Amino acid sequence: MSKVRKPHNMKARMDRASRALLKTNHAAVVNVESPDRQIMLNWKNLKQIVTRPVANALCDIPHRWTIYMSVFCQQPDGSQYSKSTEFSPVGVHLVANLEQLMISKHGELVASNNQKHVIGSGWIAIPDEVSLTETQANAVFTAMGVWQQAKAA
Repeated sequence: MSKVRKPHNMKARMDRASRALLKTNHAAVVNVESPDRQIMLNWKNLKQIVTRPVANALCDIPHRWTIYMSVFCQQPDGSQYSKSTEFSPVGVHLVANLEQLMISKHGELVASNNQKHVIGSGWIAIPDEVSLTETQANAVFTAMGVWQQAKAA
């Protein structure tokens, strides 16, 4: 008796290929609100991703996300610091729905800081269950130019 094979499912196959493409490119969506920029970025080598297949894989397929949020602050004496939190929403979500998931966490994070010191905020959304270290996240935010905005003000 021969083994019964699963039927061919092209959508599942394309989704797996798209997720593999995102993992190999270390793709992330990064949003910084002091210079007000949002780009796709390779969070390991800090280079912007501009290819259409990666953009389609990131935007068209729901993923499990890891979100790293930070608030950037500067004291009156010029010293800079940031407060951060990392969380993973339950379930799979499209990139278009991420901001709705972050509203309450962002409000809590901003409220926990001295409002006179806040110069901006930002988030990194990775379509994988990956935990960023503080050093990696700070490198991404520095590449986005959050601290140059503070020096210009």
